[in-house]
Amino acid sequence: MSRLRIEAEILTIKTKYPFKIARGSRDTYRTVLVKVIDHDGLEGWGEATPQMFYGETVETALAALDAYAPVMPTDAFQLEDAERAMERQLIGNNSVRAALSTALHDLVGKRLGVPIWKLWGLDAAKAPMSTFTIGIDTAEMIKKKVREAEQYPILKIKLGLDNDMEILQAIREVTDRELRVDANCGWTRKQAIRMLPVLEEFGVTVLEQPLMPDDIDGLAAVAKASKIPVIVDESCLVANDIPRLVGLVDGINIKLAKTGSLREALRMIAIARANHMMVMVGCMLETSIAITAAAHFTPLVDIADLDGAALLAQDPYAGATIDGGKIHLPTGPGLGVTLRA
Repeated sequence: MSRLRIEAEILTIKTKYPFKIARGSRDTYRTVLVKVIDHDGLEGWGEATPQMFYGETVETALAALDAYAPVMPTDAFQLEDAERAMERQLIGNNSVRAALSTALHDLVGKRLGVPIWKLWGLDAAKAPMSTFTIGIDTAEMIKKKVREAEQYPILKIKLGLDNDMEILQAIREVTDRELRVDANCGWTRKQAIRMLPVLEEFGVTVLEQPLMPDDIDGLAAVAKASKIPVIVDESCLVANDIPRLVGLVDGINIKLAKTGSLREALRMIAIARANHMMVMVGCMLETSIAITAAAHFTPLVDIADLDGAALLAQDPYAGATIDGGKIHLPTGPGLGVTLRA
């Protein structure tokens, strides 16, 4: 029997506002729509979100898809074998392998007639609330964004530049909602520790990735000094990264574009839980295809930040939503994602 077939298409998406973090600012992003097609013409969908920070581009993603095509399984149900085969064929390219993993799970769910969360035996009602992200901006634009995000009860604030205090003060002038902070590797150890009492004063409840990814000792020092849970993102890509973090930080942030597969995400959750760590699921700027894939395992996590599609000027797909911050998982088979009319 012949192997499952891969098709790909570049998607260009724009955010409502330029999205600025400590590493830069953009309003236009490119992702790759990946389709895995079985022998009956049934399609499974996935989305690759290449990040230069992890050595991927749209061009390398397309080249990687060509490399993975010869090792695609003959049957979508061969999920474990497919994952191992892709790892042996070409290492890295995690966003591409995550897209293929998503597409294969989508096919399995469609064949069985159940959504992926139900395939895993999860309860959709146990998904946590999602944050809504406010990117770095001027004080007036910050206030405007916060007012426009009035329906979301939890805000995630991007910090890491020289106007951190201005941003926090601007936000507290217009809202008393729960705040979580992501510094995106923007602080030094001294800056992070100096910011801790400030974050407490402003009522911040979570601090994400304050230091550069490889500064594990520094992250441990910040976490030890902090009353606020410290979650790592860029310091933890896959399951093998977790053991070195146990006892040093409070939790990990899982993003499919980093992990390489849905099954790797589940492994990360299991290992983190076994070591009494908090688990967060995050996202990139991407459409509802990738957001929905991550949303399917949210009933297993503590914290969700799945606003990537909600930040877009126009999302071409419909899937999981975060209406009022509440994550609603699709009930359709597989991913449950459809093309918007």
